[in-house]
Amino acid sequence: MGKKIFKITLWTIISLILLVVLILGGYLIYLSAQYYRIEDNQVLEVSNASENLVSLNTNYTISTYNIGFGAYTHDFSFFMDSGEMLDGTKTQGTGSKAKDKETVLTNTNGAISVASELDADFMFFQEVDVKATRSYKVNQFEMLKESFSNYSNSFAYNFHSAFLFYPILDPHGATDAGIATFSKYKIDSSIRRSFPIDEGFFAKFFDLDRCFSVNRLKINGSDKELVLINLHMSAYDKGGLIRAEQLTLLNSVLKEERDKGNYVVAGGDFNHDIADSIGKFETQEKKPEWTYSLSANQLTDGYSFATANNVPTCRSTDIAYTKGVNYTVVLDGFIVSDNVEVIEVENIDNDFMYSDHNPAKCVFKLI
Repeated sequence: MGKKIFKITLWTIISLILLVVLILGGYLIYLSAQYYRIEDNQVLEVSNASENLVSLNTNYTISTYNIGFGAYTHDFSFFMDSGEMLDGTKTQGTGSKAKDKETVLTNTNGAISVASELDADFMFFQEVDVKATRSYKVNQFEMLKESFSNYSNSFAYNFHSAFLFYPILDPHGATDAGIATFSKYKIDSSIRRSFPIDEGFFAKFFDLDRCFSVNRLKINGSDKELVLINLHMSAYDKGGLIRAEQLTLLNSVLKEERDKGNYVVAGGDFNHDIADSIGKFETQEKKPEWTYSLSANQLTDGYSFATANNVPTCRSTDIAYTKGVNYTVVLDGFIVSDNVEVIEVENIDNDFMYSDHNPAKCVFKLI
């Protein structure tokens, strides 16, 4: 009798193991089948609400705002982020999606309100969901378009994932998201450039398909162009090898445009400290591993950063947000060519009300 029970138990265990292997194997096949890299040099659709052209020697304002897919209330932390307090306590984020649809709508409308108050001529947005489990399928790009209907716009996808069953008890789900560019002036054309990414088997599923969009605007009375580059660089890159490759590509595009004599403003979420802000702001956390610095001497000739450090633009997400506790840094801002005069740069103190980022703005003119 005992031997029979043992055999039944053994076969039950073996069957369960085989079932788990089959499920995991099937899921990995599903992920692989659904995965593809979004094409490089993809021509983007431009919706023009304006035929106006930009002019030389005229002041313009540009803003950039990572809206964090509408999830980041102050009590939200993100499951992929970890850190350490000054006293040595380890920290780990928990959330994989927004609390509920109402939260996404509230945060998106709040971010739109903040952007509206800036009244910028050009606006860059990152982490804009079109259809995603994490944001309860709220189409944030449509909300932006409705709110800024008098702006021309373009959109580049940088996150297209199959359903991610992780964390197990609160899956991140499927995602379609990207970066959006808005302009009060006519966008003549727009293309999507693919950044190099980590091609590791699991990394490529969980990280974004990083990219930047190159938006071209004709200049009144000139044969040159204003080139607006909206970017979102990698955050999860131990050792910074992928980031270095991304910077090499970006620099090559910047150089090409300067050699043509064009006017260039590149901006967005660099996921690097671009304003010498490491250690500047009050915190009770140690410097996170993801905090890398990017300085002007790493840019190609003829370019400089246009940044501010009056307030931080990004907060750590391994813990809920409390002012003076989270590690904060400046990751958002702009790069300008030497034929663009920077008049003013300011980070907007929104205390991370609707996102894990605060927006930044720059006033400039083409000279």
